[in-house]
Amino acid sequence: MRSACSTVLLDALGVLRARGQDVLSFLQGQLSNDLTLLSAERALLAGYHNPQGRVIALLHVLQLAPDDLLLLLPRELIAPVIARLSKFVLRAKVKLIDDSPQWRISGLLQPAVAGSLGGGDEAAAGERLLAALPASANATARIAAATAVRLAQEPARWLLVSPVSQPPLPGTRPAAEAQIWQRLAVAAGEPQVHAATSEKFVAQMLNLDCLGAIAFDKGCYTGQEVIARAHYRGRVKRRMQRFVVRAARQLRPADTGTLSDGRPFEVVEAVVLADGRCEFLAVAPRAISESAPGAAAAVSTAGERFATEALTLPYLLPS
Repeated sequence: MRSACSTVLLDALGVLRARGQDVLSFLQGQLSNDLTLLSAERALLAGYHNPQGRVIALLHVLQLAPDDLLLLLPRELIAPVIARLSKFVLRAKVKLIDDSPQWRISGLLQPAVAGSLGGGDEAAAGERLLAALPASANATARIAAATAVRLAQEPARWLLVSPVSQPPLPGTRPAAEAQIWQRLAVAAGEPQVHAATSEKFVAQMLNLDCLGAIAFDKGCYTGQEVIARAHYRGRVKRRMQRFVVRAARQLRPADTGTLSDGRPFEVVEAVVLADGRCEFLAVAPRAISESAPGAAAAVSTAGERFATEALTLPYLLPS
């Protein structure tokens, strides 16, 4: 019998709330995805870019009502994003606030990922919760006052956004190991933009085109010209790729190094594994031959050299 779903508190994430009768048209001109596709049943992943096409922030956009949106992004970026967006509001009827204190953002894992957490009534509640959760990528569902967003199929993961006043959903329990969420996100090739990496990477460098975060057939938005040119005029030479360090090591976003073949890299996201090794996503030039993941390469950071292994991503990069 399966048991309760496990939750991981994602307290590094916050909520930018955007409200007003012009909110959809305003954000349509600011974000890289097509806001006309947003609904109460479908969330969107989108990038907010500078005029040079570099990603300021990545946002999960949820619709509470047609004129009331929640934008999920790292708390450290909410204030600068609001300040930047506010410059373009002008006469639009839009209100932008940091609503993070009112919400709790968690990652939700199915029991097969989380491990055995209980039985009896807890297991039954977990089964009811699983039946209520959205099944397809980016689909959303309201469960009591919470909103669940499906992120990944296998293993199944959801974002759960709840008012702080709401008690935990029946059928959930805190995960014993919080880092499991980060490990799964890195393995899934899901980028995040932090203060240290904001405005460093053009959209395609973070594989946003592979992740459905760019609508190439929508109208203009900030950074659109650069992003479209990179899409239509040829292969992007630098892409986010996945690696693991073969010895104990900790890397952080914005750390840099050089592969033994001379390719430089910059870390996007990283997680320390149980054995002390570090698995990470990094933007680097495409390898001459990408047909043999697992080949060892020496890497140097701050003069130190150690071995890494190239790992596959669960999606294909454009050729």
